[in-house]
Amino acid sequence: MMIQRWQTVWLLVAAVLVCVFCFVPMAIVPGEALDPNSATFLSPKDMPVFLVVNIVVALLLFLAIFLYKNTRRQKTVTLVSMLLIAVSMAVESFVLFGWETQADRVEWLGSIFLLLGALVFALLAYRGISSDEKLLKAADRIR
Repeated sequence: MMIQRWQTVWLLVAAVLVCVFCFVPMAIVPGEALDPNSATFLSPKDMPVFLVVNIVVALLLFLAIFLYKNTRRQKTVTLVSMLLIAVSMAVESFVLFGWETQADRVEWLGSIFLLLGALVFALLAYRGISSDEKLLKAADRIR
């Protein structure tokens, strides 16, 4: 029996993806019709609360790497991170396609795929933590 710690790699990749998302523009809002060069980039750093939530998600994912001795807490932190990533994806889609902007004017840059990748890697980490828990329980039964 060998416990594989692939969830550490998955958690690190998810944290890096969320960090990259924090500094990549989400969309381009075109300028006035008279001046086409006055386009504005919309990024998470333009929305302080959204940026703070994503930084907290990245820190939680990074913190979960070092919680390997307490798998229950590691799973909880990973689950909370996945929930916050899903909320961030929803907020980004609302911002881009809804409330204050006109959807036909906003050019989407696809940064939501970074959050989707982070969600997938966090899910892989969660599954890895669960499988390690099962292996540890089986080993304890044998002893």
